[in-house]
Amino acid sequence: MMKIGICTGGGDCPGLNAAIRAAVKHGIRNHQMEFTGILDSFNGLQDRPMRTIPLKNTDVMDILHRGGTILGTFNRGCCFSGADGDHKLQLTKEGFDELKLDALIVIGGEGTQGMSSQLIQAGIPVIGIPKTIDNDLPGTDTTIGFSSCVDLVADSVHRLRSTAESHDRIMILEVMGRDSGYIALHGGVAGGCNVVLIPEIPFSWDSIISKINFRKKLGRNFSLIVVSEGAVPAGEQTQQFQTTPDGRQVLGGIGQIVGIRLQKETGMETRVTVLGHLQRGGQPNPQDRLLASQMGIHAIDLLAQGLHNQMVIKKGDRITHIPFSDISANSRRKISSDDQLLKAAEGLGICLGR
Repeated sequence: MMKIGICTGGGDCPGLNAAIRAAVKHGIRNHQMEFTGILDSFNGLQDRPMRTIPLKNTDVMDILHRGGTILGTFNRGCCFSGADGDHKLQLTKEGFDELKLDALIVIGGEGTQGMSSQLIQAGIPVIGIPKTIDNDLPGTDTTIGFSSCVDLVADSVHRLRSTAESHDRIMILEVMGRDSGYIALHGGVAGGCNVVLIPEIPFSWDSIISKINFRKKLGRNFSLIVVSEGAVPAGEQTQQFQTTPDGRQVLGGIGQIVGIRLQKETGMETRVTVLGHLQRGGQPNPQDRLLASQMGIHAIDLLAQGLHNQMVIKKGDRITHIPFSDISANSRRKISSDDQLLKAAEGLGICLGR
């Protein structure tokens, strides 16, 4: 009987529980596997005493639709870099060996999967499942959580449209994405916004103002703008950061910068909405439930075949896998200059700030 550990790492997102459910149900039902849930990412293996829970069929009942993760997660402090990185890696390996696990299924984004590569080098067999609302993990066309996030952004644009039109305002929606603009682009186009600003295209103030003024000439006295938190004006290299209550610096604030500038330049009343962690929460939509379920099943099939150190991916309409060695550690996928949705956006008259 194979003994498999499962953990979720990085920020939470819709669909994590669906992936856990699929792996456990398929592994127990069809391959007689035994599962241990590692709590709070790799921390559960590093802490002494270790923090783990058994995972049986009854433990994953009725979690398909639930947001978050029943295993908990952590997106800072448990990494294998820094002064105590080697010690944490050693504790993780010792915990894995003490539990007599045969492999670890790691559900996470680029940071977590980068740490998985280090676990592999330390001798721990890993199967990775990609999740992140940012959709920035290399090797896969899409990640768990992205589709649900796009749904929320598109719906938010629709809601802002009615108030923008009623008050003749510029409404700005700031979304997550770090260095990749997938959330802003997909959510903005799906929501019918007028301007989308993404990190991959440094934006021109004149381009945005021209778009707003053109709409005013057409009698459209309002505009909707979706801006990714990592977007920057042309000629500037530094992204905007804000200080959290506990003193950390996090991306954010570009929406306010854009709002202040546009109100000054256009004379139009401007309001800014920051979606923030709303983008991570809530139930997964049907598309994320299906993707997570398929990826969880594929992960188990790989282990049943004796394959390790692979990351499950989606390419086209197929769920497949690639070796971790094909993934650059801690790298992020960005929107390419020839992305078809970029072309579609400009074909629809959406200003991309250029």
